[in-house]
Amino acid sequence: MKAIPLRLLLVCTALAAPAMPASAHEYWLSPSTYRCAPGDTAAIRVLVGTGFRGEPKPYTPRRAVRFTFEAARSIDLLPVGVNGEMVWARIRSIDALGAVVAYESNDTYIELPAADFDRYLALEGLTGPQAVRAARSAAAGPGRELYRRSCKTWLAGSDAARVTRASGLPLEILPDADPTTAARVSFRVFYEGKPLPNALVRAWRGPLGSGLSPVAAAERDSVGPAAQTRTDAAGHAALDLPGAGEFLLSTVQMVPASDPAEADWRSTWGSFTFARATAPRRR
Repeated sequence: MKAIPLRLLLVCTALAAPAMPASAHEYWLSPSTYRCAPGDTAAIRVLVGTGFRGEPKPYTPRRAVRFTFEAARSIDLLPVGVNGEMVWARIRSIDALGAVVAYESNDTYIELPAADFDRYLALEGLTGPQAVRAARSAAAGPGRELYRRSCKTWLAGSDAARVTRASGLPLEILPDADPTTAARVSFRVFYEGKPLPNALVRAWRGPLGSGLSPVAAAERDSVGPAAQTRTDAAGHAALDLPGAGEFLLSTVQMVPASDPAEADWRSTWGSFTFARATAPRRR
């Protein structure tokens, strides 16, 4: 591993390749601890799966567009990624104010039979593409899609401004306040920098091990979302997420592809993870 001496020890050893939406929908950053404190080290992995149960994926440099550690300043982790490694980065904090790790992939092509693609649209609540394909009927054909990933995680600290500050991802779930401190989590969803209305946002909750360490992915249950909602006209929404645990918020946006010869649709999959060691008080 290769260290980066920037007052903050960062050893980046991996990113992960995206997985097909048809077989494994959710894709999220999974740190070994969700705590940010001086001297603490978090190993960052990526998981892909369904129902908040997933498997780790190795780094593929050709898929990575962005991988950053955002604390007092933003540090680019892409230059030291190692192909095939399962750990994305080992990050040692220098303060207790909190940090966001963000990742963006490039496009991957997938083609699904018409019936499978239509079921996928229904499952993800993508009503716009559903309506277009329904109007085309049999002429809609198979689903020809480009998809990309847009993910981030919150290593909790005392400065809420670090988690409420936009990272500039193509699809971003941006909390209005530190989500570890309130049972009702309010947030906005942005697509290409603009508020995204009518976006279906789902949330899962998984168990924690000791402290703020998540339970191993293979030991989680493949369960349905704990809550879900749609954003309003301003891209804003809120979810009741009481209790302790590891939380995953996820949403998808699909638009017509810019080049019909390449694909019919382009989807962006956004996720945001955080954890609480104890249940917050209701306000």
